[in-house]
Amino acid sequence: MTATVVTLQEKHRIILPDSPYQMWVEGELHDYLHIPDDGTRVEIIDGEIVVSPAPRFDHSLIGMEITEIILRARITDPSYRWRCLSGAGLDFVADENAYIPDLIVMDAEVIQEARKFGLRYLVTDQAEMVVEVTSPSNAHQDRPPTAKRAGKGKWCGYARAEISYYLLIDLDPAVSRITLYSIPDQASSAYLHKESWSLGETITLPDPIGVEIPTDDWKPWD
Repeated sequence: MTATVVTLQEKHRIILPDSPYQMWVEGELHDYLHIPDDGTRVEIIDGEIVVSPAPRFDHSLIGMEITEIILRARITDPSYRWRCLSGAGLDFVADENAYIPDLIVMDAEVIQEARKFGLRYLVTDQAEMVVEVTSPSNAHQDRPPTAKRAGKGKWCGYARAEISYYLLIDLDPAVSRITLYSIPDQASSAYLHKESWSLGETITLPDPIGVEIPTDDWKPWD
C-alpha cells in the first residue's frame, strides 16, 4: 500500500505492508519508519502520515503549566474530577485518523477505566477537552481550515468526533491568540462557538472544567 509521509523537510511516498492507520493501531508504524526515539510524533491526519519533531521547550512548558493548574484544582477540591494527559495517542476510529494532542483533559473515572482495560490508545469519546500549541512546522494542521483545505486538519477532526472543547494556543507572531472552541457539530465538521484571548490575558475555562489559566509568560515564536 502506497502512503504519503509529510515531514518538516519534505513530502514523499512510501510503500507500506498495510494501511498507515492499521499499522499505527498495531503499534508498528513508528518503528517501520525508523523514527528516532526522541519525542518525534507520528500521526495520521486525513490519511497522511505526519511526522513532527519533538515539541520545543516553551511549547512543552505551556502544557506543563496547564497540567499544574488542573492538578492544583484537584488538591484544593478532592471532588474535582479532571486530569491531564500529555503525549497520549487519540484514535479516531470512524475516520481512521490518529492524533497526538499536546494535552488531553479527561474525567478521572474514564482514565481508570482505560487503565483497567489496558488500552493502547484513547478513543475520542474519552476526551472532554484537547489542547494544541502550534509549532512553525505544522500550525496549519491545528487551525480551522482554509477554503483550499475545507474539512481537513485537526480542528475538523476534533469537531467531527464531537470533543466538547478544543483549546488552540497559537504562538505564531502574526496571530498570538488563544481560542477555546466549543459546541462541536459532527455534520459540518466544525465548532459553532469560540472565545478568544490575547497572549498575556487569563483564560477562563467554563464548567465543568472551570479553571483560570494565566498566560503572562507565554510568548510567540522567536
